[in-house]
Amino acid sequence: MVLYRIDRGSGVPAYVQLVMQTKRALRLGYLVPGDRLPTAKEVVNELAINPNTVLKAYRELESEGLVEPRAGLGTFVTKSLAKPGMAETETLRIQLDGWIREGQDAGLGREDLEALVSDVLDIYFDKAGDSE
Repeated sequence: MVLYRIDRGSGVPAYVQLVMQTKRALRLGYLVPGDRLPTAKEVVNELAINPNTVLKAYRELESEGLVEPRAGLGTFVTKSLAKPGMAETETLRIQLDGWIREGQDAGLGREDLEALVSDVLDIYFDKAGDSE
């Protein structure tokens, strides 16, 4: 199951954050077809957000073919975004963890590290073509 968090100071609408976090979980294999997403009520209770925000996020995920609602049962994952090789990322994850620790030790915060990563990724990937 995915555990959502909302960064109220990010300027990114809450429903977009839910969609992005769900897609990340799908990409990393934390969610797989058949898994049930938390109910809107569960998300509302956990995050203290409007139920319509959760429903809007789930509708967007549904329109993209990633989830489907089942009456009386909840919303279920129908499609994975994990690519071959994503399961074998432990070595890379360990290296990334070390890199992040080095950045923190140097006084960099989350936004600093995200900016640095985004800048380097932009060198390797077309921003318009890899926007998920």
